[in-house]
Amino acid sequence: MRVAHTTRALKATEIVANLAKLEGWTLSGDGDSLAIEKPFGFANYYQTVAFVNAVAFIAHSEDHHPELIVQPRQCLVRWRTHDVHGISPADFACAKRVDDLQPETIAS
Repeated sequence: MRVAHTTRALKATEIVANLAKLEGWTLSGDGDSLAIEKPFGFANYYQTVAFVNAVAFIAHSEDHHPELIVQPRQCLVRWRTHDVHGISPADFACAKRVDDLQPETIAS
């Protein structure tokens, strides 16, 4: 299911309200680099790469692509909307889809 993209950045109050609906996601950066991010932990490299491939499938289907920092047992997923220089509803919708893949996270 493709998320309807928006052409505007969310306001601070909208970002806070949306963050409250997602477990483990935090704000990162500021200005044009403001993003929401969450680390996901895995038992081994194979599981990490399988997760990355699942996130890539979501990103492709939504035409909305996150920044990924991949380590052998962890992947940090970071969403922001470059076109609006901030965070949009699409970032939160995609974060929710990623959460639906695997509920367990590790502390940052």
